[in-house]
Amino acid sequence: MPVYSMTGYASAQHSGAPAGSAAEARGGRLGLEIRSVNSRFLDLSFRLSEELRQHEPALRELVAARIKRGKVEVRGYLESTSGDVLRDPSPRLLQRLGALQDQVRTWLPDARPLGIAEVIRLAETDGGAAADWSEALPRLARGALDDLMAAREREGSRVAAMMLGHLRQLRDLVQQAQPLVPQLVEQQRTRFLERWKEAMALADGAAVPETAQDRALTEATAFAIRIDVAEELMRLGSHIDEIERLVKKGGEIGKRLDFLIQELHREANTLGSKSAALELTRISVDMKVLIEQMREQVQNIE
Repeated sequence: MPVYSMTGYASAQHSGAPAGSAAEARGGRLGLEIRSVNSRFLDLSFRLSEELRQHEPALRELVAARIKRGKVEVRGYLESTSGDVLRDPSPRLLQRLGALQDQVRTWLPDARPLGIAEVIRLAETDGGAAADWSEALPRLARGALDDLMAAREREGSRVAAMMLGHLRQLRDLVQQAQPLVPQLVEQQRTRFLERWKEAMALADGAAVPETAQDRALTEATAFAIRIDVAEELMRLGSHIDEIERLVKKGGEIGKRLDFLIQELHREANTLGSKSAALELTRISVDMKVLIEQMREQVQNIE
């Protein structure tokens, strides 16, 4: 399965209003835009013109069936392709609206008077039936969703390729660190024992007894255990393998990748804090730079 980004944009238009509607005479055109950005969950919002609001449940169902995560905004609008953008209200309509308004305010004196925008909107439907977009709108939405998913897939492919490249670099860093671990442990054991011998010789002016040597070895071993990062390197390798498997598998992997990236960062931090050599510190810093770059991209994967 492909990897999908949560970022995308698509638009589609349909020319020609349904026959017999008021929009047909004006050459009505239906437009739809879908935008999506990253979000922890699926967050749908709709900005539809007055004539299209009744179709929001159907549009919501179509979008939710294709998209699982992301902040998605759907905008639907109607445009007139004729020269006159606004239709002039007829004298008959204005007379009728005036009479109706007087009648309503006789019974409801506090009723708000009609505004110009409301009169114009009523004029749009005067002299013809309201347009029925129940067939054209879902068809247009499915086409726009296909384009959106294609855009999200293209962006997801780029993110996946970037992540696989970073994973290869992380694996190289782990391999660079592994030979350093036994060397550092042995160096620390030897250095600890030498310093212990020097301290004992200065204190007593005599040879170090066998029990002191055993104690020195015990202390050196405990210190070596504290700086041993073999376990962290093993877990880093395991997390890298799992992330690579998920990226190649594809699908809805964003939340699992986010968790694994956190685990990678934790192990890289521990590696740096336990480091007893400058080379290991450098490797830890390089790891954290790569992991942070991956974290930013993972936030955008569905």
